[in-house]
Amino acid sequence: MTEHQAELYQQANAESSPEEQAKREEYRRRLAEYLKDPAFRAIEGFPIGTDEDILALSDPPYYTACPNPFLPEIIEQWQQEREEIRQKLGLKDEKYQREPFAADVSEGKNDPIYNAHSYHTKVPHKAIMRYILHYTDPGDIVFDGFCGTGMTGVAAQLCGDKKTVESLGYSVDDQGVIWEGDKAISRLGARKAVLNDLSPAATFIAYNYNTPVDAAAFEREARRILNEVEQECGWMYETWHPNCDDPNRVKGKINYTVWSDVFVCPNCAQEMVFWDVAVDQASGSIRDSWNCPGCATLLAKSPHKDSGALKAERAWNTHYDHQLKETIRQARQVPVLINYSVGIKRWEKTPDKVDLELIQKIEESNIPYPVPTSKIPKGDKTSDPFNLGITHVHHFYTRRNLWTLALALKLSLRSKNAKPFWVTASMIRTSKLYKFTLDRKMGNVSGTLYIPSLWTENTPTKLLNYKISISEIFRDIKTNNAINNSSSSDLKHQINNELDYIFVDPPFGANLMYSELNIIWESWLRVLTNNHTEAIMNNEQHKGLVEYQSLMQNCFQEFCHILKPGHWMTVEFHNSQNSVWNAIQEALMRAGFVIADVRSLDKQQLGFNGVNAAGAVKQDLIISAYKPNGNLEENFRLKAGTEDGAWEFVRYHLGKLPVVNEANGVPAVNAERQAFLLFDRMVAFHIQRGVMVPLSAPEFYAGLEQRFTRRDGMYFLPDQVAEYDRAVLDSGKPTQLSLFVSDEKTAITWLRQQLDPASGGEPKTQGDLTNDFNRVMNRAKHEQPLELIELLKQNFLQDEDGKWYVPDHNKASDLEKVRQRALLKEFKEYTESSGRLRVFRSEAVRAGFTDCFRRQDYETIIKVAERLPEDVLREDPDLLMYYDSALLRKK
Repeated sequence: MTEHQAELYQQANAESSPEEQAKREEYRRRLAEYLKDPAFRAIEGFPIGTDEDILALSDPPYYTACPNPFLPEIIEQWQQEREEIRQKLGLKDEKYQREPFAADVSEGKNDPIYNAHSYHTKVPHKAIMRYILHYTDPGDIVFDGFCGTGMTGVAAQLCGDKKTVESLGYSVDDQGVIWEGDKAISRLGARKAVLNDLSPAATFIAYNYNTPVDAAAFEREARRILNEVEQECGWMYETWHPNCDDPNRVKGKINYTVWSDVFVCPNCAQEMVFWDVAVDQASGSIRDSWNCPGCATLLAKSPHKDSGALKAERAWNTHYDHQLKETIRQARQVPVLINYSVGIKRWEKTPDKVDLELIQKIEESNIPYPVPTSKIPKGDKTSDPFNLGITHVHHFYTRRNLWTLALALKLSLRSKNAKPFWVTASMIRTSKLYKFTLDRKMGNVSGTLYIPSLWTENTPTKLLNYKISISEIFRDIKTNNAINNSSSSDLKHQINNELDYIFVDPPFGANLMYSELNIIWESWLRVLTNNHTEAIMNNEQHKGLVEYQSLMQNCFQEFCHILKPGHWMTVEFHNSQNSVWNAIQEALMRAGFVIADVRSLDKQQLGFNGVNAAGAVKQDLIISAYKPNGNLEENFRLKAGTEDGAWEFVRYHLGKLPVVNEANGVPAVNAERQAFLLFDRMVAFHIQRGVMVPLSAPEFYAGLEQRFTRRDGMYFLPDQVAEYDRAVLDSGKPTQLSLFVSDEKTAITWLRQQLDPASGGEPKTQGDLTNDFNRVMNRAKHEQPLELIELLKQNFLQDEDGKWYVPDHNKASDLEKVRQRALLKEFKEYTESSGRLRVFRSEAVRAGFTDCFRRQDYETIIKVAERLPEDVLREDPDLLMYYDSALLRKK
């Protein structure tokens, strides 16, 4: 431990009681022993940092800046407390039963808790509360494996705060029962949370959000620290008003300084400041191109192809770096505008010679405190700073901001009551990432390390003064949640079948490069992300879609292991690509989960391939998945490959689905209860467990009719029918979900909806169907064209009036057998051909893969799959499932 870290630790404990200090010392001693163990450091995702730095950042037992070795003890204690709470509330240990739940997670983003500390992505805690209240009881343990800022933990605690619960639109009676209208939905009471993330920055923020603090003491101490910082560093942010040469000048306090890039004309070598040549303050606009003041050549930062402009070159500076103790070369940037205050009035000025001399004086001074000097890793998002010669974290700051933040962080770490949280919350807004805009609506470019041509050097003390207001959020935090800094792909050594509910907002493909973006915070904290198991798509880390899916599957397998059987996981997914969405689905199913519900965030349930449609890729989705209980898995193993095993799964799955489904407040058909999707879920359940599917589609559909009750094209268990019928009497018939028709499978489903009276259709002629079919059909470019008449002949029957209708199950079975023979014949042609399959019949490939899997001919599946276009294979969940399963079994 360095001298300054030891000083901070000793002073942080100075006010603790002897008992508290002894307990804390014992936990720190135990953590120090763990850190010496090579096996402990070998745990997946163990962060990069010295024992001393990890120990200095940790606050055991609830927070360790590494895998938390005290989790088993904490969970055991929580389980005991849970039983006491259940007894006190009179909650019986009845069979756990919940339906899937979806809530609008867009609410609450202006909440002080949400805005206290920035992060790349987070879900508002009030939205998460709705899920936790639905799936859990007071005292239950919630888990978030990609916790980010720890909003799941905040939500778990605030489930015990009546005022916050009522702000969601619920009511709470005197017995603590929570009501939505006339329906009791939950009980008032805090839940516990285990929060895990790979990033030390994320877990540090989560720790601060989820640890009790004396709010009044925090505010007092923060103001004391701010005063000390102001006394030492205030002179760095002074300027003369109106300028240094005015005889009546007075001192002003700088709010922010605007810095500008400097460019060089490639034609005449004239230097020019971007602010001077491109910014039109009168109109409030920035020009895309401008004329060189030396030779009038038309220039631009990034010339358009037909603009006729030349690309302006950057001007560069070479100077000595005091931290690296070497000479470096960086893009030249100069101050062009100072916004400052005299009293309560704000002014703006162009920097004068005293301002420039002050900046130069600070640049030549030594900073007397540790500053972050981590080298920026080469990555997908780090080319922007590299292009400017910014290679280390301290380069993201001006020297005076670096100095001020270093002092504020040191004093906060030293203090018992002033969390460093308020300092880290100011670190991005005081960096060169903070873009200046002429309308003064400044901000950084989210998800990047981009340094704009005009950036704002905010005065840290101004922001720190504002951030003192976060003391208000600490008033709501009453107890500790547990924080674990580890990979979600390795949790078995800490938790085992003990958690009641999981809420996760996982990384989504290549959208955000967390370890690269967090390098700034983590360098200040002196503990960095170990990105070996970071579940992202990243060229520099050699992680594509396949690696991403594998990493997500490993995480979901751990989640399935730690979740109690029969309980639920909610996955919020920011869907950016169909292939990434399919990878998530496949990873979930292969991990052992069963998907029961998928909705967009406006509570609209998506039908069939709706979540794979072109219109779905920009939606945020909520996935509800459950872990099958032990009885189902055991019985399935005993009956694997038999019809009884298949029907046992269907009965269990129907029992997990909501009886009444709503979309935008009105009844809607639940696609999960329709025959085609029940068949898909049954097939997936078998394939993911390496078991042959015992039923063909016609046999399955016939079995549904024999075993279950059909209403409005959906199937129900006997004890669910009465509830559904009552809802229909009260609210009317459900609306049919729209389908995105892109291939033969979805076209057949659409035709069934049009022709089946049970789904609101009726027999129709080909002419009746043609216009609507052409309107909804949006054939994928790889799909072999199929005429409407062929689809009708292969799947439906025609009466004497020329109208097509849905056949009964016996005749449908005969039709399906003929169709399957034709599909397999076509698949055989694919196997005998060579080269890439660019246009083909997807249904023929599905039929062929199903037949090959049944015969354990995995090699043929792999050979054909690898001839399909990569994007088609990755975006078709059925084909991907068979391909991945074949790869596993061939090994």
